[in-house]
Amino acid sequence: MGGLFEDVEDEIYREKRVLKEEYQPDEILERDSEVEEYKHALTDALFGRSPDNIFLFGKAGVGKTAVTNFVLSELQREALRRDTADEIHVTKVNCNNQSVYSAVRHLVNSLRPEGTASFPKKGPSTADAFEELYTQMERLGGTHLFVLDEIDHLSDPDPLLYEFPRARANGHINEAKVGLIGISNNYTFRNTLSAKVKSTLMEHEISFSTYDAGELKTILTDRAQRAFVDGTCVDSAISACAAFAAKDDGSARQAIDLLREAADAAQKAGSTTVTAEHVERVRKQVNRGQLRDKIDDQTMHAQLVLEAVARQQLADDESVRTKRVQKRYEPVADAWGHDHLTSLKSIQNHLDDLHMLGFLIRTDENKGQTGGRSYRWEVDMNLKTVIEAREEIEHDAQPPE
Repeated sequence: MGGLFEDVEDEIYREKRVLKEEYQPDEILERDSEVEEYKHALTDALFGRSPDNIFLFGKAGVGKTAVTNFVLSELQREALRRDTADEIHVTKVNCNNQSVYSAVRHLVNSLRPEGTASFPKKGPSTADAFEELYTQMERLGGTHLFVLDEIDHLSDPDPLLYEFPRARANGHINEAKVGLIGISNNYTFRNTLSAKVKSTLMEHEISFSTYDAGELKTILTDRAQRAFVDGTCVDSAISACAAFAAKDDGSARQAIDLLREAADAAQKAGSTTVTAEHVERVRKQVNRGQLRDKIDDQTMHAQLVLEAVARQQLADDESVRTKRVQKRYEPVADAWGHDHLTSLKSIQNHLDDLHMLGFLIRTDENKGQTGGRSYRWEVDMNLKTVIEAREEIEHDAQPPE
């Protein structure tokens, strides 16, 4: 009697990992101008000078991380070849829901020698963590590039963004050099920084636009050639994935996920060819997953504000005034066990950000002779799906019993 998996064969995939999020392409497609800007901003590092600080802005899935990994890998390789370049150390930290202390602690532990005890989670101050980080930077020397992914999620980023650019001027480091690379999905993040931080950073900004259908098709065609056995993925399937993703949010991640899910559906059905019909079959499922990811990419308070609008809009069956959002927001935050924002202005700022990012539609409300400006808000996506996605995010964040 044969085993359960005895009849399993893979007639579609040659290298499935090419369609996974963690895959790093060895060639960056459809981002030539962004790569060139990045290259220019980092050129000083090849001559032993401190590099520019760089901030990348753009929606999730538009290539910010892939381009960063590619450019920094190329920079490190070139630096090894040049006598004028110091050794380049790249350290990455995801700032989602982290404090300045925890982010600096992560950088410290990444630079400490192997076998050394980790820097404590609790006890030392943030100043102690910075001091230890500078000690490790000086020990290693060279140029340190700190990649701060989801920098807009960092609680109170001002101290960190003010500290690093002034580290050499303040005598914290002498031999080592440092450059910051901030990655954010929020185009308005810079507006939240204090004036002194903005003037200190003097960063080089690179904006990543969404992909159009033609660009997505180029990317998908390249991935398909690597991922699939020759002849198993028809061109119409690639075109369908590109068209759907371009119409939604221009995300390469969404297009690639859609192609992978379509191939899995074909494989499950016993087909040896991935077609546009398979793409259509899995589209709703992938869109739901992508929506959850897009919501999860936002800060916790932005998510709570979005959920408040969705729940109030569902209850009223109409768009929602800002003060109504605030009244709904507070019990939503309490229900999930989160401290809530106390000012209407803070909630208005999150509403503006969510509008700019495409989550909300904003309409002016005519206040008649009283004058002033007032807005109404509505969620620009399925309300129940938004609420279900938020519930999933909260439940997944709960610690196991």
